[in-house]
Amino acid sequence: MSEATEVLIVGAGPTGLMLAGDLAAAGVSVTVLERRTERSQLTRAFAVHARTLELLDARGIADELVAGGVRIGKLQMIGDAQLDLRRLPTRFPYMLLTPQYATEAVLAKRAEALGAEVVPGAEVTGVEQDADGVSVTVRRSDGTPRTRRARYLVGADGMSSVVRRALGFPFPGRAALRSVMLADVRLAVPQDMPVANAVREGIAFVSPLGDGWHRVVAWDRAKQMPVEAPLDLEDVRTITRKALGTDFGMHDPRWLSRFQTDERQVPRYRLGRVLLAGDAAHVHSPAGGQGMNTGLQDAANLAWRLAAVVRGWAPEGLLDGYQTERHPIGREVIRDSGRMMRLALIHSPVLSTAMNLLSRAAAAVPPVADRLAAKATGLAISYPAPSGTHPRTGHRAPDLDLAPSTGTGSGSPTRLYEALRACRFVLVSRFPEVTGWEGRTITVAPAAGSKAPAVLLVRPDGYIAWAADDHDHDALLTALTTWVGPRQDVPST
Repeated sequence: MSEATEVLIVGAGPTGLMLAGDLAAAGVSVTVLERRTERSQLTRAFAVHARTLELLDARGIADELVAGGVRIGKLQMIGDAQLDLRRLPTRFPYMLLTPQYATEAVLAKRAEALGAEVVPGAEVTGVEQDADGVSVTVRRSDGTPRTRRARYLVGADGMSSVVRRALGFPFPGRAALRSVMLADVRLAVPQDMPVANAVREGIAFVSPLGDGWHRVVAWDRAKQMPVEAPLDLEDVRTITRKALGTDFGMHDPRWLSRFQTDERQVPRYRLGRVLLAGDAAHVHSPAGGQGMNTGLQDAANLAWRLAAVVRGWAPEGLLDGYQTERHPIGREVIRDSGRMMRLALIHSPVLSTAMNLLSRAAAAVPPVADRLAAKATGLAISYPAPSGTHPRTGHRAPDLDLAPSTGTGSGSPTRLYEALRACRFVLVSRFPEVTGWEGRTITVAPAAGSKAPAVLLVRPDGYIAWAADDHDHDALLTALTTWVGPRQDVPST
């Protein structure tokens, strides 16, 4: 039995669900295949950074997620220095702590409400592609085999990706840290902020999860056990006391496990009609809490490209921009998180003291601290822009206030990120509206007094595709054709 859809996604984690919702919002038929039959209440990821919250805001689901999480206004650096996130130029000047399953829940609700099909208990056992599409062999939970057919396939199925292995994507890298201990526990002395420290014997990190539980991640230099070895809570308590001076009375664990952190990345995120996103494409140290955030941003970057190609107004080469923009970001996350982990593990007292002093000095200089905070939270991410273009091109679009009663086809948004909820390009312009791109763009006007450029063309993922400080009608038409596709014929009156 063979079933067809335009895009198949393997993996109903945050990355796959974000991508599915965006594609469905753009009118693309999409099916998500998930091996699990039920959502786990255990979670590895729990930090949602400011840029990711902005992307969720552009999908109308950030406020729901924020309501159930814990807001953290400061981010700990090496040693005891902290970055103040409250000065960040965003609606979300904090890090949100919330379990991954809560993020998955709001993403799944959105995706299904928009028409995406999510199929639980569907284990992918084979993948083949040809010039016209991709065939996926699926074994259902009842043992029934079937074939799914799609024009494109996205593997968002994690570090052990079946899609990646089936297509022979290389996954070079190394194991960075072995026998890391992980526990979800109750605390007799609950903590309302993450705490972490490294000592000669090892490291410990304790953070609230936002649901009454606390996550403990610890590593004992002297007790390196196989990942498969059973873990006793006393082992976690011991190294936590050494690193933090207390174990906070941890008790009643709901999850105890060991894992190793790898630093790996596929050289290419695309092979023909198959693409990879999230942990299927890159894995790294958990330092900095970047994993889920990077995957969600992969999805946002890929979705509008796939939608444009599937709907026929962009050439297939547009998909190559996903590799060009996101592969360097993945490489940078691997490098930076690995560097943070290795610095934390320095066991020379002299070097540790020096790093602590440097961190304090950086945090004490506001411009330096603000740049570090923007980088840590994803607000500093930008993409390459052709030479000679406006300096804002490729950068994150700020959430501009809009003039009243503007916008076409999306009600009356009051902010740019509300206008982005239609998953279309948004043209922010002080000049008369251009015609011929209806259905693919929304035109809005900035609020009076806005310091934004005269014209901004904002991509569906919230990055600036093109900008100008004055009105050059021909240049704008060229930009729209380049980014949004050919102009539609305008009926004569």
